[in-house]
Amino acid sequence: MVYHLGMIPYQRAWELQDALAGQIAAGEHLPALLLLEHPHVFTFGRSGNPANLLWEADELERRGISALWVDRGGDVTYHGPGQLIGYPLLPLAPGGVFAGESPPGSSPSPNSLPRADLIDYLRKLELVLIQVLDGYHIPAIRLEGKTGVWIPSGASGRGCPVKIASIGVKLDARGVSRHGFALNVSPDMSFWEGIIACGLAGFEAVSLAELLHLIPDMYEVENAVKDSFAKVFHYEMVESSWVEEDLDIFMAGVKRS
Repeated sequence: MVYHLGMIPYQRAWELQDALAGQIAAGEHLPALLLLEHPHVFTFGRSGNPANLLWEADELERRGISALWVDRGGDVTYHGPGQLIGYPLLPLAPGGVFAGESPPGSSPSPNSLPRADLIDYLRKLELVLIQVLDGYHIPAIRLEGKTGVWIPSGASGRGCPVKIASIGVKLDARGVSRHGFALNVSPDMSFWEGIIACGLAGFEAVSLAELLHLIPDMYEVENAVKDSFAKVFHYEMVESSWVEEDLDIFMAGVKRS
């Protein structure tokens, strides 16, 4: 299932991921890809460093942006209007159990998913976005040792590669992925001045809007991501659009159960 959710507060989308992941693990819901935007927010992952937040509390308030600590991998990143967020909720092992997971009743293994499989998943997410950018005739690359999608210096007109998409994920104990990727379509790039994004000092961010003469419609980019995701992960994508009332009904049902 692919859900086009529009603008969703970060906390609400986080709760929705948890609810859907539980149903997917139990075999009660198809694997899902959530496509959405967030209001302005900085999020810190499990390896986040508070020193990478450069704005003081009064500047955060003036800008109307909050800062949250979340359970994905990685350091600090920005989410906001004009940025396409994708949260794939996929069972990454048969039956939702990772190879190497501890038997029931024992202590959970700290390495419940083989590292090679995790890296393969991250590389596939990068490939999804590289293919989308290729559709706009934008060359995009991976950088050795760095997760995400980058525009080489020759294509960006800058002195070094610049980042156009960030990736940070979580794999829960039942084998379902959470969190995902953020592709800069046409966000307000000034918000990157408030952080050392992903803890990478000296690297800049860029958007599709800065690289193209015509800024693509967000729904157009969502469809390009959906099609690329289907090819890379070999899923048949079933469309669904939830409005706020649908989310309220779904979350209320989850809480009752």
